[in-house]
Amino acid sequence: MADAKYFKNYINGEWVDSVTGKTFENRNPADNREVLGHFQASNEVDVKRAIDAAREAFKKWRLVPAPKRGEMIYKLAELLIKHKEDFARQMTQEMGKVLKETRGDVQEAIDMSYYMAGEGRRQFGQTTPSELPNKFQMSVRIPLGVCALITPWNFPMAIPSWKMMPALICGNTVVFKPATFTPHSAYNLVKCCEEAGIPKGVVNFVTGSGGTVGMPLMKSDDVKLVTFTGSTEVGRTVSEVCAPAFRHVHLEMGGKNAIMVMDDAIVDLAVEGALWGGFGTTGQRCTATSRVIVHRKIIKEFTEKYVARTRVLKVGNGLDPSVEMGPSVCEDQLKTVMEYVEIGKKEAKLLCGGNRLTAGNYAHGYFHEPTIFGDVDPHMRIAQEEIFGPVVSIIPCDSLEQAVEINNGTIYGLSASVYTQDVNKAFRAMRDSYTGIFYVNAPTIGAEVHLPFGGTNQTGNGHREAGTAALDVFSEWKSIYIEFSGKLQKAQIDDVMP
Repeated sequence: MADAKYFKNYINGEWVDSVTGKTFENRNPADNREVLGHFQASNEVDVKRAIDAAREAFKKWRLVPAPKRGEMIYKLAELLIKHKEDFARQMTQEMGKVLKETRGDVQEAIDMSYYMAGEGRRQFGQTTPSELPNKFQMSVRIPLGVCALITPWNFPMAIPSWKMMPALICGNTVVFKPATFTPHSAYNLVKCCEEAGIPKGVVNFVTGSGGTVGMPLMKSDDVKLVTFTGSTEVGRTVSEVCAPAFRHVHLEMGGKNAIMVMDDAIVDLAVEGALWGGFGTTGQRCTATSRVIVHRKIIKEFTEKYVARTRVLKVGNGLDPSVEMGPSVCEDQLKTVMEYVEIGKKEAKLLCGGNRLTAGNYAHGYFHEPTIFGDVDPHMRIAQEEIFGPVVSIIPCDSLEQAVEINNGTIYGLSASVYTQDVNKAFRAMRDSYTGIFYVNAPTIGAEVHLPFGGTNQTGNGHREAGTAALDVFSEWKSIYIEFSGKLQKAQIDDVMP
């Protein structure tokens, strides 16, 4: 897999140019002078060609036995392992997070591929006894058809794998539109699909903007499902566009996640968790810890240690193994962070950070200091709105009950955690926190592929990715009744004894 500077769309098993003849640049957020590649600036014509190819391929792909589909996905996982280090380095270059994290991103795609390969032999249905004699009944999964995958830039291989692998194992075909900031990682995943022998037209890859690629995908009558991960604002648009046709929609959107630190917590452990949860991936995770709710009895000790650890975090180019936090993905994202920092300065007390980094090696990148605010009221904007950057608010509380109330007091409900040595408190927090993911004595990040991933409230629309729950997104249930009595029997009307 050569490091080509010019990349094409992948439609019906062929690498092709866009009909527009235009491309866009992929640049390094740690040094925006570095152009990493040129990708196709596609339009609705390219999208239609990809959808047409996927629609035709579906006719045969749905009939390929699921275990055979699984064997191809297993081979894909093996290819990802082979190229893991190269893919991780290329991912760091295009989206900024440190190398150990991009290795984890690729590993998650490997894990999901292995997991879903196994589901080729485990797409269990149900059999139940009939209320009538000489009658058999069961349920089976059936694929939807063409699925549109619209994915974000923060996990540019992991999140596509969460969507693509269950879609394929269920017998669907896909048109994949990656984020414009991270098309190279998406290309690498699709290239592995090709090398794994997945038939032409089953996986199609079209790069370009949301308006010229994403919108035609959402509006096409041939697309049966749109699965989207991104902001709540854009997710609402996806839902509205798909609603008139009753198109299936899966949405994974924002979060305002909190760690609750109780007075009996191991403070040093909680500090490390808040550090990783708040500043891992530069805070650019939907599960990032943007709020830390701390019991007043220990808030002074926690804050002093948290600020001290944060001040010495090394920010820089993620390819440097000594760097602990990379840049924001782009200038606009950095500006959003800076705007919220200014809001925070007016609302609360700035404890550390608060500035864009511009000197020396930072001059051509999108770097910001890891930032902490104290004395934050839970109703302040910095405690309510998703920032998607390295900004954390410390909020005091007097009890577990108050901490849970604060945690639940946002429009989101993705992830939360509690630090406590009291098992009773831990179970009450688990029960009462209205989130899709919950951790005990760990930060709000770190989900694994074999459990459902997703959130409540405006984080999503009720579906889940990963685990067997993902199969419910990418398939329909069909109930089948087989009559072998040789006569007409009327369910709920006939009272027939054998």
